Amino acid sequence: MIHVNDRLSIPDEELRFTASRGGGPGGQHVNKVASRVTLRFDVRSSPSLAAADRSRIEQKLASRISKHGILQLSSHSTRSQAANKAELTERFADLLRLALQRPRSRRPTRPTRGARERRLTDKKRRAEAKRRRARVRSIDE
Repeated sequence: MIHVNDRLSIPDEELRFTASRGGGPGGQHVNKVASRVTLRFDVRSSPSLAAADRSRIEQKLASRISKHGILQLSSHSTRSQAANKAELTERFADLLRLALQRPRSRRPTRPTRGARERRLTDKKRRAEAKRRRARVRSIDE
């Protein structure tokens, strides 16, 4: 069971892990051992997800989800398949946690009096500098 947040936990049966040979540290060991781990999670048909959570995940992680609704992550950062699997499940939980976070609503604010005064002072200073750069016209023209 992977604990995502206080409302959601994903059972291990919904995750599919596969191992393959991958790059990363290990020298010749990498060429002989299947230490890369790939995690696949079917977002669209997961019974653990509520409809609102499913749509939020599909929206936030759209670039990581295939057209069939499969979220796929892989790890080959260590020489150990077990360590890669542990790192991958933690990354999966963090990814879902971030995707399910609801953004705080923005409360509109007004600029302070000092900020308005500073803005106007800066505008006057810029206008004066531009006015000084302007070509001087003689009275004859």
